[in-house]
Amino acid sequence: MTLIKSISGIRGTIGGKAGDSLTPQDIVEISAAFAQWVKKNSGIKKVVIGRDARISGEMVKNLVSATLVGCGISVIDLDLSTTPTVEMAVTGENAGGGIIITASHNPKQWNALKLLNEKGEFLSGAAGQEVLDIAAAGNYEYEKVEHLGTITRINDYIQRHVEKILALPLVDVEAIRKKEFSVVIDCVNSTGAIALPILLKALGVKTVHELLCTVDGKFGHNPEPLPENLGELSHEVKFRKADLGIAVDPDVDRLALVCEDGSFFGEEYTLVAVSDYVLSQTPGNTVSNLSSTRALKDVTTKHGKEYFTSAVGEVHVVTKMKAVNAVIGGEGNGGIIYPELHYGRDALVGIALFLTQLAKSGKSVSHLRAQYPNYFISKNKITLDETMNLDVVMEKVYEKYKKNEINREDGIRIDFEQDWIHLRRSNTEPIIRIYSESVSQSTAEQLAEKLMADIKNFIKTS
Repeated sequence: MTLIKSISGIRGTIGGKAGDSLTPQDIVEISAAFAQWVKKNSGIKKVVIGRDARISGEMVKNLVSATLVGCGISVIDLDLSTTPTVEMAVTGENAGGGIIITASHNPKQWNALKLLNEKGEFLSGAAGQEVLDIAAAGNYEYEKVEHLGTITRINDYIQRHVEKILALPLVDVEAIRKKEFSVVIDCVNSTGAIALPILLKALGVKTVHELLCTVDGKFGHNPEPLPENLGELSHEVKFRKADLGIAVDPDVDRLALVCEDGSFFGEEYTLVAVSDYVLSQTPGNTVSNLSSTRALKDVTTKHGKEYFTSAVGEVHVVTKMKAVNAVIGGEGNGGIIYPELHYGRDALVGIALFLTQLAKSGKSVSHLRAQYPNYFISKNKITLDETMNLDVVMEKVYEKYKKNEINREDGIRIDFEQDWIHLRRSNTEPIIRIYSESVSQSTAEQLAEKLMADIKNFIKTS
C-alpha cells in the first residue's frame, strides 16, 4: 500500500494502516490542516469541493466535508465534477480554497486530495509545505458547536463551466455546428461522462457515440488516456466512420484525440494543435514543461513568438505562464491551460478550441496532425525502493553528461543536437520518470535505454 504526501496534497491507495496508505485518519488530518491554512491565508471560511467518480470518492468526500465543517469552514459541495470545474468554482463562489478528490489517471484503488488556493490554482511549494507542516504537528483546532460550518450543494457548475467556454471569442459554435461532426467519446466511467455530452451538445456536434459513460468509477481500462489503453476507442471511430475520437482521464484535465482513421493524434500534440490555433488568432508566448515535445517550440517560433519551459507540474507551468505573459500553455500529457478561461488544465476548453480549429481548417483530423513537426517520445520509469539514494544517482548522471546542455530545474534534462532526455522523480508515484525525444522512435528508445542502463549501474555502485 502507498501514501504520498507532497506540496500538491496527499495521494495513496485506499485501505491499510494510517500513515502507510490513504486512510480516514490521513484524510481527516490533511483536511483539518488545510482548513487551518485557509483561515490563516485568506480569512475566508469557505471551501469548494468536488470529486471524480472513483469508487472511494463518496467516502472520502464525506470525511473531507465533515472535517471542514468541524473546523468552522462552510463547504460548497459540487459532488461529481471535474478538476477544472472545481478550479473555476473557487473564484466563482469567492471561496478561500478548494479540494479536488481525485487521483487523476491512477487506477481505481487510488484516491487523492488536491489542494487549491483562493485563485482556484494549485498551492505553491511554500504553501503546500505549510499545510504538510500543520498536519504533521497537529497544529489545528476544531470549532465549538456555535461556529461549525455549513454544507451547500450546487449541482449545475459543469453547465456554468460550459457556458463560459461557449462565450470565449475563439470558440465558434456556428462553425462547429455547420460541420455536423460525428464523435466517439471514452470517459472511463467517470465524470467526463457528465461533462462531455453537455459540452458537445452545446457546441452543436451532431452525433456523439459513448464508450464507458456510466458514472460508476469502474474504469473499464487503465484510466490514463494513452494509446495502449484506447484500442476500443480507435476501433469504434473507424467502425462508426466518425470524424474524431475523444478520451479524457477520470477528472477531465487531460485530453487525448483519435483521428478518423483510428490512428492516434498523440497526447503531446493536443497542446501543439490547440496552441497553433490560439497563436494564429492571439499571438503571444507559450509554456510547457521540460518533459513535453519540442514541437510546441517549433509552432511558437513559426508565429514569431517565444517558447519557455517550466518544471513538471501544473503549478510550475502556471507560474511561468504568468511570468512570461503566455497566451496558452500546458503539459505534454494532454493538459491544456488557456488563461482566457482560467489557469488550470482543462480538457473541456481544449475540446472546444480543437473542434473550432478543425471546423475552420476544413481538414480531417489526420491531415491536421500531419502539418506539425514529427517527433517521437519514449516514456519510461524505474521503480524506487527505500535503499536508493536518488541524489547520488542524479549527481553521477550529471557528471557523465555535463558537457552537454543541461537543465537542473526539475531533475536533469540533457539536450543534444536533435534530441533530449529528462530524468526526474515523479510527484505522484514512487518512481523515476525517464522521457526522451528524437526525430525517430528507435533513437528515442535507445536514448532512454542507455540512460536507464547508466542509472542501474550507478545504483549498484552507490
